[in-house]
Amino acid sequence: MTDGGHAGRSGRCGRTARRWVAALLAVAAVGPGLGGCAQSVEPIERLSRKAAEKVRPAAGATAGAGTEAYRRWGLSAPPAPAPSPRALALPDGDGGGPPVLDRVPTRDPVVFLVFGDSAGKDPRFAAMVGELRVPVTVFLTDRVLGPGYGRLRSAGADVENHTLDHPHLPGLPAAGQRAEICGQRDKLKERFGVRSSMLRPPYGAYDAVTLRVASECGVSVVVRGRGVGGGPLRAGDIVVVEPDAGGVASPTDATIALLRDLHARRLTPARLADYV
Repeated sequence: MTDGGHAGRSGRCGRTARRWVAALLAVAAVGPGLGGCAQSVEPIERLSRKAAEKVRPAAGATAGAGTEAYRRWGLSAPPAPAPSPRALALPDGDGGGPPVLDRVPTRDPVVFLVFGDSAGKDPRFAAMVGELRVPVTVFLTDRVLGPGYGRLRSAGADVENHTLDHPHLPGLPAAGQRAEICGQRDKLKERFGVRSSMLRPPYGAYDAVTLRVASECGVSVVVRGRGVGGGPLRAGDIVVVEPDAGGVASPTDATIALLRDLHARRLTPARLADYV
């Protein structure tokens, strides 16, 4: 065969190979859409839930960020990893209702950080929680839910019930308290896909009706906690971090100051849901 014949066959083979490669790339680009079914667009809250599942530390493994990440936030070093949580016997609630906790009965060197509505209003807070892998529980009312709280879920924060409208619960009739507690439980399920099991009553105030209704609404523990300025912190404390605690201006700054204090006391933040 002449050199010209070889060249002609070689050119045809090259063109055929290129056509096959182009076809394969087109198939790969179309992917799941070949069947003609467009992928559904999920609400931001559900995407936030999936992201939270990816970044949430395993039980007992609190510290996931290195020293450099902590230094970027003005902290000297990460805390020691939280120990694996142990099964706890919580006190019985009054009248068969859920227990009311100001602290968790554990000897582990851990504390539990809880926040209110202000946590979602500070974009730096979600960034810090996500980067430092700080386990936090945010108790929300319905009147503030928005994109900032989706970011918190994406960062790994747990979201729990702070009632619909933040009323003073004691003295309200059972129907009113049920609307507030069960109503917010349903909203959290709808927006974030979470099954809320904790209630932090507004102002820390409750009565016997609150406990009975909370139990009916699936609440397993009522959380009150203590403030940052309520004396030296100790193991098992549930610390309610308010934006102006300690004279600082934001949840981020309040948390950074608290993390410094915990480090000095050799205490580690732990996930509240792992213990209760």
